[in-house]
Amino acid sequence: MSRARHRLLIPTLCLLLALAAMASLALGAVPLSPARVWAALLGHGDRVAAAIVIDLRLPRLIVGAMVGAMLALSGAALQGYLRNPLAEPSVLGASNAAALGAVAALYFGLSAWHPAALPALAILTALVALGLLFLLAGGSESPLTLILAGIAVATMAGAGISLALNLSPNPFAAMEIMSWLLGSVENRSVTHILLAAPCILVGAALLLADGRALDALTLGEEGAQALGVDLSRARLLLLLGVAIGVGGAVAVSGAIGFVGLIVPHLVRPFTDRSPSAVLLPSLIGGAALLTCADIGVRLIPTTSELKLGVVTALLGVPVFLVHLMRERRLW
Repeated sequence: MSRARHRLLIPTLCLLLALAAMASLALGAVPLSPARVWAALLGHGDRVAAAIVIDLRLPRLIVGAMVGAMLALSGAALQGYLRNPLAEPSVLGASNAAALGAVAALYFGLSAWHPAALPALAILTALVALGLLFLLAGGSESPLTLILAGIAVATMAGAGISLALNLSPNPFAAMEIMSWLLGSVENRSVTHILLAAPCILVGAALLLADGRALDALTLGEEGAQALGVDLSRARLLLLLGVAIGVGGAVAVSGAIGFVGLIVPHLVRPFTDRSPSAVLLPSLIGGAALLTCADIGVRLIPTTSELKLGVVTALLGVPVFLVHLMRERRLW
């Protein structure tokens, strides 16, 4: 039964993602039937349906799925490498640094100068944070050293964001920064997809490249080295993957929390619990979860549309606490 459950995990998650994707294209302020959605996708639909599906909802769906997949995969890889069930992308400061770059683009008006300025600066600051992390961690292979260095980088980035809010030239600039920090995939376009996709694909490939090293690290650094694992290479792949991938994701979505934390915990019971076995299910599950959360953003009745980061936090905390109470004896 257990092996059958493991074999069915990936197909089940793919089916869930497909259903969520169809619902994302059909549901919203103007609901569309599945037939109209399919017709629009195939180029045979009416103009209204085609404009809604192709121009508005499809880019939003793709961006949300990519961001969710990258955040969840990063969380799974970090939890395996650091052997810490509370690890997520913000642990290494990547998401905070990317957010700082985006805030700087908003603060100095670069985002108004060119649409690509905000994502480009977010990715650049994530890579700068990676270099700073290497400098602070030095040659140490200890996960604790990496965590402490990441906390230092994240704190500095957070201080920079707070400084920008404190010194914002007018309340409208501060509101724009705060709105971006809450996270959203609303009004995304093909430009955002083209900017984020290369970073997310490269980041995901680096994180999926060496699952064997994550499995070996469950025995500790000495045990992994005894099995022939190159710890320096494993750390380099992890840091590059998180910095590049999360930098690209945060650049087009803003700060979205809890996805990288809760998705690996949700899929882990349906695997053999080895770190490598959690990676791919987390990637698919993260895409499905953020797509579903974005549907909720559109359907929850409010005077103004909720921000995606708010919804993931509201849903993520209780789900994580319930799961923690069930699984706490297994860690």
